[in-house]
Amino acid sequence: MSIHVLGIRHHGPGSARNVKTFLQQAKPDIILVEGPPEGDELLRWSAHSELKPPVAILAYRPDEPNRAVFYPFAEFSPEWQAIHLGAHNNVPVRFMDLPLSHKFALEQKEEKKEDNISNYTCTSNAAANAEVYRDPLRYLAEAAGFDDGERWWESMFEHRINNDGVFDAVHEAIQTLRTEIPEKDNLVEKLREAYMRKIIRQAEKDGYNNIAVICGAWHAPVLVNMPKQKEDTDLLKGLAKVKVETTWIPWTYNRLTFASGYGAGIQSPGWYDHVWHHPADDGTLWMAKIAKLFRSKDMDTSVAHVIEAVRLAESLTSLRGLSKIGLAELNEATLAVLCNGDDILLQLIREELIVSDKIGHVPYEVPKPPLLQDVEKTQKRLRLPAEAGIKELTLDLREALQLERSVFLHRLLLIEIVWAHPLNVRSKGTFKESWQLKWEPEFSISIIERGNWGNTLEEASANFASHQAKEASSLQVVCVLLEKVIPSDLPKAVESLITQINNLAAATNDVVQLLEALPSLVSISRYGNVRQTDETMMLSIVNSMIARVFVSIPTACVGIDEESASALTGHIYQLNESVSLLNQEAQRKEWYDTLHLICDHQHTAPLIAGYCTRILSDAKVYQGDMLAVKFNFALSRSGNVSESASWIEGFLKGSGTILIIDERLWSLVDQWVQHLSEEDFIALLPLMRRTFSQFSHAERRKIGEKAKKGGGEITVKVTETSLDNLDEARAMNALPVVAQLLGIQKKKNEIST
Repeated sequence: MSIHVLGIRHHGPGSARNVKTFLQQAKPDIILVEGPPEGDELLRWSAHSELKPPVAILAYRPDEPNRAVFYPFAEFSPEWQAIHLGAHNNVPVRFMDLPLSHKFALEQKEEKKEDNISNYTCTSNAAANAEVYRDPLRYLAEAAGFDDGERWWESMFEHRINNDGVFDAVHEAIQTLRTEIPEKDNLVEKLREAYMRKIIRQAEKDGYNNIAVICGAWHAPVLVNMPKQKEDTDLLKGLAKVKVETTWIPWTYNRLTFASGYGAGIQSPGWYDHVWHHPADDGTLWMAKIAKLFRSKDMDTSVAHVIEAVRLAESLTSLRGLSKIGLAELNEATLAVLCNGDDILLQLIREELIVSDKIGHVPYEVPKPPLLQDVEKTQKRLRLPAEAGIKELTLDLREALQLERSVFLHRLLLIEIVWAHPLNVRSKGTFKESWQLKWEPEFSISIIERGNWGNTLEEASANFASHQAKEASSLQVVCVLLEKVIPSDLPKAVESLITQINNLAAATNDVVQLLEALPSLVSISRYGNVRQTDETMMLSIVNSMIARVFVSIPTACVGIDEESASALTGHIYQLNESVSLLNQEAQRKEWYDTLHLICDHQHTAPLIAGYCTRILSDAKVYQGDMLAVKFNFALSRSGNVSESASWIEGFLKGSGTILIIDERLWSLVDQWVQHLSEEDFIALLPLMRRTFSQFSHAERRKIGEKAKKGGGEITVKVTETSLDNLDEARAMNALPVVAQLLGIQKKKNEIST
């Protein structure tokens, strides 16, 4: 009976090649691989032509899907090569790590234990042990003249070909480390190794005589020099269990990196993929890939550049006493020759080649939770494959397939799967949508978590949206949610949300809540033509809410502070836009009547009164003499210059063009500013700067030129009929006061009628 323990590094092309070569020569009758035993049933899919790495085994608790772990495999992973070889040669393969049913139960137990003890559990000894075990290989690396354990392993094993006796060497090195370094006091690690030995013993009992064991190099010595079976049995006795389910999911090279948070990660999966497929490359093929990448980005790169960079990498390799060109040498040569010292270009190489955005593929037939299966089938039907790279997608909603895609993406957003980010579209119509897509493996867990809301995406998104509506206490939240549900084509959810909106709107007396909710509801009408939304149903709700606002808003504008006035002005802007969008004549007239009430109330916040006057001016309701009278009254109100300045800020909000084209208004403002006292002018300067800063550069320039020329005079037009019953003596006595109020500085005898 033979037991071959092959200590490897997870995701190493050299280790994978060594494992493949050894297994082809040893021809074992069973292969044991470090991995979760719950995944044994999934191994039958490893021979399927559509299971293409990088892929991962997703293991999760069905009662708590957020408790999940991934076991990723790349083509250059030694475990994958062992699994693949077994599947294609009818050699049984089993996973032999500690079952996740025990691991999850242990984690739960530890969490409860931590809740009952102090957070301060770290001691100096624990910190020292953590430092010792952070990277045990660094001791061997330092002895060999390397400053990094990963780089040493890569140079010694991953880049070398024909590593005869490599597994014996690894076993001896790790055995020495485990002997010299104090024993690691970690219960889970001890349980894992005890269970690995249990699986090896079980394989022996099952009659297998030529057993191959593929495990992390650190575990190899304790699987060769086994303790007594009773010790392992006692250690594993009485372990708690929870239910665990597993499935295959696509993985990405980006998620194989240390930077992604993966504990057994590597720094350069794209480079390792190249090393796996081109083990004899002296750097020329790699540099050719870089040149091709640069040319695709319209950057000239000649053959001479490639040759010179390869020569420089070879020189660096020789100077460092290395047996083969590594990525570090190629990167330095690339930076010097092809990038001209520009680190940004090297970052491009890292993203596109060194890491890469490669994503694997899993057969749709692989058993999965119903919701995840439905999402994947829909992706296939709509030809929207999960891709690791960023992809932009523009949809024309007038086409059936494009509309279905839009509905699918909106439903995913409803259940908080942000695979697609909506983008702004440069189009006046409502029939186009633009999205940015990027798939992350974690989305699979999120979809499984949402499975408790339904077995299909339509059912889950409708139920989840209805639940959120029932939980919401804010009218605005429900209205924003309705805006998201409408393009998702979920009639039952829409009905539920509308009922909730009616209930909340009828129960609230807060006009601000109504104002916050209205823009979302009004914008829903934009989908009416393309999505066959029931516009009449929506308009009845909107019109009812707007009627409530018209009644309540004049009172809401009275007796409020500056901050509240500024916020309410923004809501009035949105309300005015909504009324314009709805384009109902009777409603527009009612809106203008409401604005009249707001403007005429003497206790309305000046900022709001000014802005409402501007709306009526733009609508041609206030113009000519009437507008001048309103403007003049506002500038002289109560003699309070700060209120006048606030009124002007509201009136000029967003645009100062009216001051350029209306000489009468310009004269009023010009005279008002001229007659401010120095103290008042200095106090109001920040406010006036804020007002004029909202204008465009051209507007500010023209206003400056006009101010430089000086203001004009005001002509007061008096009709003949107004003189019929005039008491001239009394009028002359009043004229100086009126002239002062109007800002006209003339002598009494110069004032004429």
